[in-house]
Amino acid sequence: MEIILKTDIKGLGYKNDMVEVKPGYGRNYLIPQGFAMLATPSNKRILAENIKQAAHKAEKIKTAAEELAAKLEQTTLEIKAKIGDSGKIFGKVTTLQISDALSEKGIEIDRKKIAINMPVGGEGEFEAEIDLHREVTSKVKFVVVAE
Repeated sequence: MEIILKTDIKGLGYKNDMVEVKPGYGRNYLIPQGFAMLATPSNKRILAENIKQAAHKAEKIKTAAEELAAKLEQTTLEIKAKIGDSGKIFGKVTTLQISDALSEKGIEIDRKKIAINMPVGGEGEFEAEIDLHREVTSKVKFVVVAE
């Protein structure tokens, strides 16, 4: 089943992408939730027109994302966590904590766009990946310190 995405869906695609999904996933989840619409010929024509009109806006957004990526590459965050006597962390560092730490520095990023790809076991320096745009990703360093 071919559908047109209305929003970015991690692992599937970005807004205005035409993707092939299993019929049950499209009919029972994506379309009722408002995340996608059927890729009918009329919807394809509407999509083409919308993409043509949004082309210059997309370039502005991409440039802004690249500038933000450069700023994030130079940023190091400090995340406070409870650490036991053995040096291991209680709980885990979450994307919400990283998002909050970025907010304190004046950078607003949705926690859903942040991914921590390595296990955070204790004190030290780690990296998180941030998806800013379909063509722009950035890494931000964060240091875990004891509370």
